[in-house]
Amino acid sequence: MAAPFSHLKDLDYSVVQQCMHCGLCLPTCPTYDATKLERNSPRGRISLMRAVADGRLEATEAFGEEMYFCLGCLACMTACPAGVNYAELFEHARAEVEAKGVLNNPKRNAIRSFSVGWLFMDLNRLKVLGFAMRLYQQLGVQWLVRNSGVMKLMPKRLRELEAMTPDIQPALSADLIAPLTPARGQRRYRVAMLTGCAQDLIFSDVNVDTVEVLARNGCEVITPPEQHCCGSLHAHNGEWELAQRLARRNIDQFPPDQFDAIITNAGGCGSHLKHYAALLKGDLVYEKRAHAWDGKVKDIHEWLAQIGIEPPKPRTECGTRNAECGMKPDASASELSTLNSQPSTVVTYHESCHLCHGQKVTAQPRALLKAIPGVKLVELPESNWCCGSAGIYNLTQPEMANDLLERKIKHIRSTKAEVVATGNPGCLLQIVNGAKAEGLNLRTAHPVTLLAEAYRREA
Repeated sequence: MAAPFSHLKDLDYSVVQQCMHCGLCLPTCPTYDATKLERNSPRGRISLMRAVADGRLEATEAFGEEMYFCLGCLACMTACPAGVNYAELFEHARAEVEAKGVLNNPKRNAIRSFSVGWLFMDLNRLKVLGFAMRLYQQLGVQWLVRNSGVMKLMPKRLRELEAMTPDIQPALSADLIAPLTPARGQRRYRVAMLTGCAQDLIFSDVNVDTVEVLARNGCEVITPPEQHCCGSLHAHNGEWELAQRLARRNIDQFPPDQFDAIITNAGGCGSHLKHYAALLKGDLVYEKRAHAWDGKVKDIHEWLAQIGIEPPKPRTECGTRNAECGMKPDASASELSTLNSQPSTVVTYHESCHLCHGQKVTAQPRALLKAIPGVKLVELPESNWCCGSAGIYNLTQPEMANDLLERKIKHIRSTKAEVVATGNPGCLLQIVNGAKAEGLNLRTAHPVTLLAEAYRREA
């Protein structure tokens, strides 16, 4: 009889053996930095994976716990001189854990079945949940729960989770964005817009900003109202077959040969979206189309840098009519000077792990921010160090996630920035919660939102 399929034993062995054990990844790994334990490092985890692939070790509960203690931030891939594909190893290792069922228990199984297996497989279900959460917030129930003292009677973890509840947008992308948004001026490109899952519920305004910016820069934008999850949540949590199913749905909905680019504005989603070919390897129907798909997926910063943006006009270029600058028609020279000498907004930039380490998009967001009039960009210390969000890591590993968040907020505070820009919804939420806990008066925004606001000020 043929041996049962194993995600690690049947993986291309060249991927498994590529690690040279040099240790250059160790200083970049947040979990190793915190514990100084070899098993909590990329090198240690790869050794465990290789032992499973070689048949020297079975996937046990301890192995599963270690794979889920990893953030999956991919900082080790940036540091690695041998080009080890840790992302592929990491996903297959977690898939091995789930296939073997070594972490199964009734509570975990129920949560995963509801969230990964049901809720995120049909975004209409997620929208219903979002509607219920919005009612909870808008009808004052949330205020009552938080101010009545009832939460003091709840377990500590439940209190922490309730405090992390994000604000749900009053309208979703389908209500705000037309299925076809024409380019402003001459059409140069035809692109598709991916509106996302959590991105749509919590940051549909960022989707609106993204479409406006694309249209302003010569793109005709196709935004279907009914979309699917990208599958990153599933792939990163060992649900390989569900991730494949979602990849096929997306390729069918957005045929890559019909667009110049397929745009994503969420760093974590984009890193996964660019690797559908590896996910669908061996699929006779979809593998070739998946290669074409991978080539068309572009992060919004990456795409704008590629096509070149129309820089927003600074206040000094508002035109000869002072009213265009918000001034009265007979404004004096001194009044105009006062307007144009307003202090710049200090902005710092936190790099989403999967945007910088997974997609290697680092310079483009900074260039975009520097192109915005009135923005002074101040570099953030350890800008590419994980904030602790890491998909759902802040829910499953709260202690480590909170330590990383405190470290991030400390560095943000040191910049004296008024605004933190970052290109991933999980990071935005994590930093919002961290700033709130520290009593820090701080705005968080996607870089494309700051660009869209600059364009609107012109009008």
